[in-house]
Amino acid sequence: MFEAVEGMLEEHADLEHQLAAPETHADQRLAKRLNQRYAELTAVVNTWRDWTQLGEDAEAARELASDDPAFADEAEALEARREQVAERLRRLLVPRDPADGKDALVEVKSGEGGEESALFAGDLLRMYTRYAEQRGWSVEVLDATESDLGGYKSVTAAVKARGAVEPGQAPYALLKFEGGVHRVQRVPVTESQGRVHTSAAGVLVMPEAEQVDVSVDDNDLRIDVFRSSGPGGQSVNTTDSAVRITHLPTGIVVSCQNEKSQLQNKEQAMRILRARLMQAAQDAADAEASEARRSQVRTVDRSERIRTYNFPENRISDHRTGYKAYNLDQVLDGDLGPVVDSCVETDLAARLAALES
Repeated sequence: MFEAVEGMLEEHADLEHQLAAPETHADQRLAKRLNQRYAELTAVVNTWRDWTQLGEDAEAARELASDDPAFADEAEALEARREQVAERLRRLLVPRDPADGKDALVEVKSGEGGEESALFAGDLLRMYTRYAEQRGWSVEVLDATESDLGGYKSVTAAVKARGAVEPGQAPYALLKFEGGVHRVQRVPVTESQGRVHTSAAGVLVMPEAEQVDVSVDDNDLRIDVFRSSGPGGQSVNTTDSAVRITHLPTGIVVSCQNEKSQLQNKEQAMRILRARLMQAAQDAADAEASEARRSQVRTVDRSERIRTYNFPENRISDHRTGYKAYNLDQVLDGDLGPVVDSCVETDLAARLAALES
């Protein structure tokens, strides 16, 4: 039934030996990658051991039932528990996105709706920041272009977990379902007649790529420097500290101007570029396999929405899963868990169905 576990037991034991070796921890990136895989396998191994032990206990109870009928009830209870554990094991064995153990880069862009859309983009960033804080993650804004009223025309943030995490609990594994167009219905601050307007903001979520994940040849880069624009301090707007990097083979362009030094902006831009290159490679692989990503929409068009935030009714609706709740104020304050869980469960159900078909 769970034949795949046998190979995982061997890999788990091998990883245990590697992680015990001092030389492993001399390479922090390697240690992090091994720890993530070890955490994934530990969940599978522990669940498999529970399932095996419950089977042995149930068998022993059935044998004792011939002398004492009371053990028949215990055998039934053990079998019921074993089936619950089997279901958890089945879920753990469903093939995962290889990037699910990674941290995430979240990009929010305003779309239709002008200043109102930019303000909503700011609300979304705040929602993700609060959600991350509740999970013990850190959030670092890498680049941002603010609007006149304090919203964001565009903002990119890195969301990072602290230490090893359980399978499916890393930032990218959960936040990837946020990719797409988010529609808002409310009375804008610029509206004098009190009319409800509809606008949209787009979200793109990428796994953060380590240098070992993506190789970037310096000869493939064109790096331009320019003077930052928008709000800034003494040196932000008076020196050529902003950086624009163009990856010539793909045409991907990344710019960063938030930091005071050119070097810092270049480092931040390279982080974003590596994530975009890894995402592009993944998209190409998906397209080749005729399995293009369905969860993320790259255009900020109100008709291509994944979720609606209705302020007059305090309602949030996810159009992919059918999830609906009337606690929009709490969700925007970071209580995003149930919404994300509905996406995770829908995705898992589809994966299980594909395995069983």
